[in-house]
Amino acid sequence: MRNLIAIVVLALTLALAVCAIIARRSRKTNASSVALLLGALIPPVIGNLIIISSTSKGLSTVGCYIYFLGMDLVMFALLEFTLKYCDLSWPSKTVQRLVYSLLVIDGIQLLCNPLFHHAFDTELIMVDGAAYYRLIPYFGQSFHRVVDYGIFFAVLIAFFLKMRSVPRVYYERYSVIFFTMVFTGLWETYYIFSRTPIDRSMIGFGVFGLLVFYFSLYYRPVRLLERMLANIASQMQEALFFFDAVGRCVWANRPGIALTGTRDYEQCAEALKGIFGDMAIESGEWASRRVVNTNGGTKYYALEEHTMTDSKNRLMGMFLSVRDETEQQLALQREIYNATHDSLTGLYTREHLFDRIREALDSAKDTHHFICYLDVKDFKMLNDVFGKSFGDYVLQCIAQSLREHMPNGSLFGRLSGDTFGMCIPAPLFNADAARMLVSDFTVQRDNITHTLLMHQGIYEVAEPELDVSVMFDRAHMALMTIKGDYKRHVAFYDARMREQMLWDQQLSSQLESALREGQICPYLQAIVDRSGTVVGAEALVRWIHPVHGFLSPAMFVPIFERNGMIADMDRHMWRCACEILRTWHNDLFISINISPKDFYFMDVVAELQKIVEEYGIEPSRLRVEITETVMMQDNENRIDILNHLKQLGFLVEMDDFGSGYSSLNMLKDMPVDVIKIDMLFLRQTQQDDRGQTILLNMMNLTNDLGLSSLTEGVETEAQFNMLQAMGCKLFQGYYFSKPVPVDQFEKTFFIQA
Repeated sequence: MRNLIAIVVLALTLALAVCAIIARRSRKTNASSVALLLGALIPPVIGNLIIISSTSKGLSTVGCYIYFLGMDLVMFALLEFTLKYCDLSWPSKTVQRLVYSLLVIDGIQLLCNPLFHHAFDTELIMVDGAAYYRLIPYFGQSFHRVVDYGIFFAVLIAFFLKMRSVPRVYYERYSVIFFTMVFTGLWETYYIFSRTPIDRSMIGFGVFGLLVFYFSLYYRPVRLLERMLANIASQMQEALFFFDAVGRCVWANRPGIALTGTRDYEQCAEALKGIFGDMAIESGEWASRRVVNTNGGTKYYALEEHTMTDSKNRLMGMFLSVRDETEQQLALQREIYNATHDSLTGLYTREHLFDRIREALDSAKDTHHFICYLDVKDFKMLNDVFGKSFGDYVLQCIAQSLREHMPNGSLFGRLSGDTFGMCIPAPLFNADAARMLVSDFTVQRDNITHTLLMHQGIYEVAEPELDVSVMFDRAHMALMTIKGDYKRHVAFYDARMREQMLWDQQLSSQLESALREGQICPYLQAIVDRSGTVVGAEALVRWIHPVHGFLSPAMFVPIFERNGMIADMDRHMWRCACEILRTWHNDLFISINISPKDFYFMDVVAELQKIVEEYGIEPSRLRVEITETVMMQDNENRIDILNHLKQLGFLVEMDDFGSGYSSLNMLKDMPVDVIKIDMLFLRQTQQDDRGQTILLNMMNLTNDLGLSSLTEGVETEAQFNMLQAMGCKLFQGYYFSKPVPVDQFEKTFFIQA
């Protein structure tokens, strides 16, 4: 029996040593205290092994010393471990010092036993037919037992209180160690009081050390994990279903039960197939997004399947998560709708309409399409008269009309404030229906009834690869042919418009080089006084094109007026006029034209002032000629500009007075020096006497206002004589000279340069 116990104790000693080394290398927070406790258990176990194996008094006594001192070391390590494992701390530094002092005193008094023989001695007895030296305890041994048992009971109390305070799921972690210590302590106590020769309780100490090693470093509270995972799964918003390897549902959380409508887990699989379709769960086909139509509306779900395998990659089971994405999907759909639809009319926005048309053209290349541009005329005035609310209602009515009358397969949307765009496949297009849509459109709201004037430009798509915006530009361009025509409502883009557009693009692209190379240059038309003497000239723009030859202003000025490039051309003409004036050694003047668009693209006053200063010209020699249309917009600002020019010394002429919409009010307010009267209106009437009467009164009015009058368009001597008699001071027209190049003008009128 002694040999068997010795073998068991030796095996436990080796196991404790190995576990102590492993704990020492572990990085866990309590690993150091575990390693200390396991290491401390080895000396008393070895001491007990020596006592069991020895047959001599001296060796048995050495074993006793190792055993007793080792137990003090165990109590120290057990205290440190308990504090770490139970997450406790010393009540005070004084208590800590007192306990450690008792252990030190006990160790010292045990070491003094060879001198005083106060602690213990051994006596010879026979066990299993061999000598065995049994312990004889004295006073010192009793002190040793009181100290160690006192610490041991304190540790038991700490574990017991910890067991009572933690949730039930943590109970196992502390209860196993607690009851192992209780069992080992009772075993040791039995050995002491029964005077049994061989101390078998060391086996309990070894087992206790191994349990501490496992529970401290490797134990996982399975019930805790199960409870926590179950709570987490139950509280998740997603529906969860767990299946075994053959596809049987073994568990579902609350959202899962609510989704399937059954608490019977085995019926969940069939319920899921009824909701989402008849698919084999184990096939992996569940990982997808599903749309389910219910009585409450459309539901959107995201399904994800996760498989679980063992170490040999064999299927153990799987779980399915079902996430309700209805709210997110509906929010996404609302965002997409708001981004692609006009908030007022509900029609496609310009950008989305263009994208859809491009998709339609690319996907149906064999089908012709028509692009339609619908424009509500005088919409700003409608807003001013009836209010914005009524204007919004009008746009909504137009949108509703498009929904009702546009053929299926067509695309339409709102391009901007009062314009709409459509794309209609040629087989569905009806020209008469297009005219009916815009020819008689009446809107009635409350006591307001208003008939809209709408025009529609139509472009038949001949070049599908063009940008959609260019197609709508062409449809819009068609509207220019019916501008101001209240009888026509629909216009088609044709080859002539295309040619005009190409011509516009060609000339616009060549303007910069034409200015640089001098192709665009001034022609001068003489201005004479009452005696027929040349006193100045008007600079008129001409383009001597290297390919197309002589181009009249009507062929390019309107183009540059539309695209804003007129400012560059006018600036060039002003510089040319100053350059000519600098070479003339007399007081002749040159009149230059200012376009209404110039005021938008430059500071006219600063530009003119800079040019005359650069060429050293008196401002009075460079007359500024404007048309009455300049004053049609921003009247007060334009008057300030003209006043500023007059202050700098420029003379201001009003061109074509009497041929447009001139008013006496305008004549009263405008700071001009010269009124240019066009003879054209005399040739446009059969009432010559009435025309001459008007002309005479205009002359008298001009003179009474202290202004100079200049009549242009004089073609005959009779006209010249008549105008002289009426009091006109300056004259211009073909009777004196047509517009000619600068060198010819100088040669004709003997102007010295």
